[in-house]
Amino acid sequence: MVFLKDMVKGMFIGIANIIPGVSGGTIALSMGIYDKLIGAVSNFLKDWKKSVLTLLPILIGCGIGLIGFTFAIEYLLSEHTFVTCMTFIGLILGGLPVLIRQLGKKLRARGGGIGASGILAFLILFAFAILLPLMGSDQEVLKTLNPTPGLILIMFLIGIIASATMVIPGVSGSLVLMILGYYYGIIESIKGFLEALKALDIPALTHGFLILAPFGIGILLGIFLIAKLITFLFEKYGVQTYCAILGLILSSPFAIFYNTGLFGQLHQLNLKLILSGILLAIVGAAVTYFLGEKE
Repeated sequence: MVFLKDMVKGMFIGIANIIPGVSGGTIALSMGIYDKLIGAVSNFLKDWKKSVLTLLPILIGCGIGLIGFTFAIEYLLSEHTFVTCMTFIGLILGGLPVLIRQLGKKLRARGGGIGASGILAFLILFAFAILLPLMGSDQEVLKTLNPTPGLILIMFLIGIIASATMVIPGVSGSLVLMILGYYYGIIESIKGFLEALKALDIPALTHGFLILAPFGIGILLGIFLIAKLITFLFEKYGVQTYCAILGLILSSPFAIFYNTGLFGQLHQLNLKLILSGILLAIVGAAVTYFLGEKE
């Protein structure tokens, strides 16, 4: 029964990690499984058998949730771009009150202000999220990835970066992928791989494997390497870490609009669509807020 419950919880974490703006770490916390998950990762080398038994149902559920929701998210982003992105933005901003309170706790604990280091951390991450999409290639190109040697290395590094953000409560790993410009490409690669698997298309399977395998290895390696680092950063540099997270989150709406091509579509929006987007943003913010309150 515990195995099944953890697998179901893992499914929700998997779904959360594929939706930009939703934090898999927050979902794990709200379901009471975060400490169990991070503990198993941190102690993997000390007691790998126990860690494997703990992680197995969560990872299976995560995979089911991620694969099952891939097709839905691809459809929503292509056919209902504005309202979907507005929902994402609501989900992002709804987590701000919890993060701000956590920052307040860190400030009270050390008895000081944010300081120059906190402001600098905020500005660096804010600028990073704004400038990186602008420096990228054409957005349509990013939707299709080709497994060149350079891209394989990039996918491995992107996997490590994504894994770091996936375990931080309040930060969305898929949002970071969208900011980096690889979200669409990875979603399309997962979809293409599953379709190739169904049709037993060996060339397409090989193409998808060469993209997704280094990404997956990067995620697994990154989770194990970064779990303790994340704990260290929150304990020793909590104020700066929270300031950096806030900079990333506050700049993310621009990255979402830019990477989905919405800036070029804004003149086509009608009043009904705008009001629907605002309503869904409010609903998304409420969902994230109440999940954070439960946390």
